[in-house]
Amino acid sequence: MEKKRLSKLMSEQGLCSRREADHYIERGWVFVDGECIAELGSKIFPTQKITLHKAARTQQKQRVTILLNKPVGYVSGQPEPGYRPAIQLIKPAMQFNGKSLKREHLKNLAPAGRLDIDSQGLLVFTQDGRIARQLVGNDSTIEKEYLVRVKGRLPEEKLTLLNHGLSLDGRALKPAKVQRLNDDQLRFVLQEGRKRQIRRMCEQVGLQVTGLKRVRIGKVRLSDLPEGKWRYLEIREHF
Repeated sequence: MEKKRLSKLMSEQGLCSRREADHYIERGWVFVDGECIAELGSKIFPTQKITLHKAARTQQKQRVTILLNKPVGYVSGQPEPGYRPAIQLIKPAMQFNGKSLKREHLKNLAPAGRLDIDSQGLLVFTQDGRIARQLVGNDSTIEKEYLVRVKGRLPEEKLTLLNHGLSLDGRALKPAKVQRLNDDQLRFVLQEGRKRQIRRMCEQVGLQVTGLKRVRIGKVRLSDLPEGKWRYLEIREHF
């Protein structure tokens, strides 16, 4: 059995992100089989037990995750010319759930996933590397649910293809759950997030997307959060 970098194992085990792991290691907050490891780049066996100092756990509890109902016209991450980043909608003011934003909660707040500029709905911003990895890590299995308005004819064989059988960029897509709600609306449930995936899937079966809204990520639903508003992820909520 080969040794692995401690920070990589910490990320793989969902303890924190790799960047956070380095932060904790530098501060002497990481223990392997009860022994403090404070040297960056240290390697251990995957079977060894990793634990965190209570100071690291306390710091993690103080980190926040914010849910935003992103409107069309805002970009999820890096701003593009002529468009504003969605994080600008998260301001230190009273919001939908009656709580005001603390300024320290804007520090290191980053989107966990993306939502296209011409799409709307649930977008997650977090300070917590564990949640970011859970939502966008390579091994993530978290479902994302979308309501999609379309133009065009969709026979049953094309609906079957949307569920399983399409490829993007030469790589097969994971099976999806696609349901016809009415003549012009579909429900998509995906476990991956390839670039403009739903729009490109629809194009392959002759459909044009006229509206796309993400309404759920894992167990967390958009519900009645108004467009352009945000709220904190509550302690009792889990993706």
